[in-house]
Amino acid sequence: MHSVKANGAEIPALGFGTFRMPGEDVLRIVPHALDIGFRHIDTAQIYGNEAEVGSAIAQSSVARDDIFLTTKVWVDKFRHDDFIASVDESLKKLKTDYVDLLLLHWPKLEVPLAEQIGALNEVHKAGKVRHIGISNYNTALMDEAVSLSDAPIVTNQIEIHPYIDQSKVIEAARKTGMSITAYYAMADGKVFDDAVLQDLGSKYGKSVAQIVLRWIVQQDGLIALSKTVGEKRALENFDIFDFEISADDMKAIAALAQKDGRIVSPDGLAPVWDN
Repeated sequence: MHSVKANGAEIPALGFGTFRMPGEDVLRIVPHALDIGFRHIDTAQIYGNEAEVGSAIAQSSVARDDIFLTTKVWVDKFRHDDFIASVDESLKKLKTDYVDLLLLHWPKLEVPLAEQIGALNEVHKAGKVRHIGISNYNTALMDEAVSLSDAPIVTNQIEIHPYIDQSKVIEAARKTGMSITAYYAMADGKVFDDAVLQDLGSKYGKSVAQIVLRWIVQQDGLIALSKTVGEKRALENFDIFDFEISADDMKAIAALAQKDGRIVSPDGLAPVWDN
């Protein structure tokens, strides 16, 4: 696996996500994912499984320092004191004294962004987090966050799959040295029925999931989060570093993007998205 370097961070290009994953599944599949080679684990306060992620990492055969661990602060904890307390609670649940990356989960601006970024910087300076980032930010908010932060912002975690054009956000991130972390890569399962992706899978001798994940990590500065509760699928998702998609085929996948391709845009949380 290769890593993505971004503003001082070195982030494994393929992560293992735990969104909507019950605790019992986390305890079973995360140690397996680490055994087969995953070194980047992604969770969040709102997922309700930080404690199980921490137990799974502690029970695995992989040393904590060899794992890049990400969690995210939920929007109801953005006030300074709530923020600091929530990070301490996350560390306790995760059974660690630091996380490698802490993100603001959504850009909810009832709390001023300066206060949110200030709290991020505070826990970074205290050594509780090694790197800081944002999630679901548009380009204007990315620029504002960068201007407000003393510590470098290393990633913006956003929805990326073949049916959404995120080129504006990706380009903006590159200009600041920031990486992009892709979630919802399988477009809620839509990719599996796509004839173009099926044909590419046949061409390269890979599954549709492998084609999509490879398409993401093959782009400069992009990190892909994969997710599964199945042992065989986890191994399949990890097996994407022994082939390369041609430039023409990369363009063919990007050409699947649609104007209404966005899937995740919750009311009360989502910003005004870039066109």
